Order: sequence, then structure tokens, then C-alpha cells
Amino acid sequence: MKAHIDEDTCIGCGLCESIAPNTFEMDGDLAKVIEVPVSDEDAAREACESCPVDAITLED
Repeated sequence: MKAHIDEDTCIGCGLCESIAPNTFEMDGDLAKVIEVPVSDEDAAREACESCPVDAITLED
């Protein structure tokens, strides 16, 4: 699975990092993708669904 964050949409709330810290991290005021470990795919999906501005997209 791959994750992508639309930097123009991201508001830097940090929710994705709090839900899936092995996949996302904050880089200043924006989130960035570290990697999507197979063991964290469910957390990455939850972070994607929880993003308040729909800035995260996932590809299988």
C-alpha cells in the first residue's frame, strides 16, 4: 500500500500521525508519509478516513 498527502490540502492537524505514527509524521506544519508497513495498513486506512480535509489518499 502507498499513501500520499496533498500538501495543498493538509492543514497540519496531526490526527494522521496520532492514529498511524509508523506511517505519518509531522514535518513542520504539514504531515508527511514515512512508509506504510503491512502491519499498519488498517491504521493508515483509519487515518485516511479520519482526515478532516481529505488530504490523504491510499493506493493498494
